Amino acid sequence: MAITLRSRREIDLMGRAGAVVADVLSKLQEVAEPGVTTGRLNEIALQMTADAGAEALFKGVRNPHALIPFPGAICASINEQVVHGIPSDDIKLKQGDILGIDFGVRLNGYCGDAAVTFGIREISEDRQRLIDVTKQVLDIAIAKAKPAVKWSQIAGQMQDYAESAGFSVVKDFVGHGIGRKMHEEPRVPNFVSEELLADDIILAEGMVLAVEPMINAGSAGVRTLKNGWTVVTRDGKCSAHFEHTIAMMENGCEVLTMK
Repeated sequence: MAITLRSRREIDLMGRAGAVVADVLSKLQEVAEPGVTTGRLNEIALQMTADAGAEALFKGVRNPHALIPFPGAICASINEQVVHGIPSDDIKLKQGDILGIDFGVRLNGYCGDAAVTFGIREISEDRQRLIDVTKQVLDIAIAKAKPAVKWSQIAGQMQDYAESAGFSVVKDFVGHGIGRKMHEEPRVPNFVSEELLADDIILAEGMVLAVEPMINAGSAGVRTLKNGWTVVTRDGKCSAHFEHTIAMMENGCEVLTMK
């Protein structure tokens, strides 16, 4: 696989894109209350993106299994929705929901991509624990990522942490390299597989990855709804999703999508 290593200048530009992503995700968490529609959250994201002079990465993306390009700037996935929830003026948030928002932009030719899952006001202890564990899975990757480390070592720790908490790691979707395009090499799994061990990723300075664990409360199985986009858990139990864009530096990694 051809993995592009980015210069300090390029990483700084990606950090500017990442700052827009972080600002939008922060604002949407403030606004998301019972009765607010995911369509309204999408409008806010679009306006903030335009104000920043950026381009929403997801809007208009094509998928051979869907009849229409993705219509939103954000993916808004509620409860059992894992990823790619389509924002709509017909979908109102309710107290007790958990909402995953995935969002990315391109600014000055470079991309940033991140996701967060949070509760709508008070949520159950089980749902909060799912969110906390999923965030910790991402934090493990951030803490361990540095040049010369094999990704399989990190992915194994991510998987072990999630499974030891009684949860499942989604295996149908993985993270990715990122740079001038949203999806670049390599594929970045949150679990260990024979495929990864056969062609492991050796982290190197200048490598930029979008790391995005998706953790299910029940089994790892997922399916895609008839709209061709929205992925849900097969057993109907909740899922959580966190993501950051991280750049490998000399002695560790730098998070480019954090306020």
